[in-house]
Amino acid sequence: MSFNLNSGDSIPLIGFGTWQLQGTELIRNTLDFALAAGYRLIDTAAIYRNEEDIGKALKELLPKYNLTRKDIFITTKLSPLEDNADNAYSALEQSLKRLDCEYVDLYLIHHPGVLGKKNTVEFNSKLRDGKWQQLVKAKKNGLTKNIGVSNYNVRHLEELLKNDHGVKPSVNQVQWHPKSHPDELLNLCKQSGVLLQAWGSLGGTGHGDLLLDDPEVKKISEKLGKTPAQVLLKWALQQNLGIIPKASSKNHIEDNMNLDFSIPEEDMNTLNNMKQTSDIWERLSVI
Repeated sequence: MSFNLNSGDSIPLIGFGTWQLQGTELIRNTLDFALAAGYRLIDTAAIYRNEEDIGKALKELLPKYNLTRKDIFITTKLSPLEDNADNAYSALEQSLKRLDCEYVDLYLIHHPGVLGKKNTVEFNSKLRDGKWQQLVKAKKNGLTKNIGVSNYNVRHLEELLKNDHGVKPSVNQVQWHPKSHPDELLNLCKQSGVLLQAWGSLGGTGHGDLLLDDPEVKKISEKLGKTPAQVLLKWALQQNLGIIPKASSKNHIEDNMNLDFSIPEEDMNTLNNMKQTSDIWERLSVI
């Protein structure tokens, strides 16, 4: 399954997330499992500190599966610790060196503010604009085919859309699961032609309640003969949203790709109407 971005490029709706995956051998083995299972989107970030190992693994593994660089969609992100907009362009250049690529398919501003710093709303707004200008320059110079954002709420995204310096964001990657899904943001993304790509699809510490053990989710999974993780991932995919599940075991990697089923409307409604528990949107509102 794929989605046509506003740039005209196609992006797989199911990607392979690599947050917290570190170590040359672990990265190599998990990417081997992922490519064998059919994943063609690899999602990483500068702050994950695994770009170099991903680059090495892909150089080895792509020929094994008769694939070339153009067959793989690579996403990476500007560090959320970056507090100088002028560094955004060179940061992408450094990511490309670590990944051993001439370009990435998607480069994201990882956070609308600066992690660990309580700057003013005005400062963050100016910083976001400066970073976006650098990303526009990087796209025009061929360092990335698409640019986008991550963890942007409605206010952040509206601000960008009003002053996008000639290039609309292709993607907004945000926490998204049945207990964290503001409809206003989804509607804005759809109206603006921006793909909403979900991270944290299973919930968990810091991202709302862990949903794998939720009684309603388990009831639906038992009814459909699927795992709770598959139900949660399919919930987003069935709404034509992107997902980037992370796993390290071969079985989980394969299960997360095996989503060729449908969730009945009544069960979708149950998931859609779960009580919202995540506080990430409140935290983002002051940035």
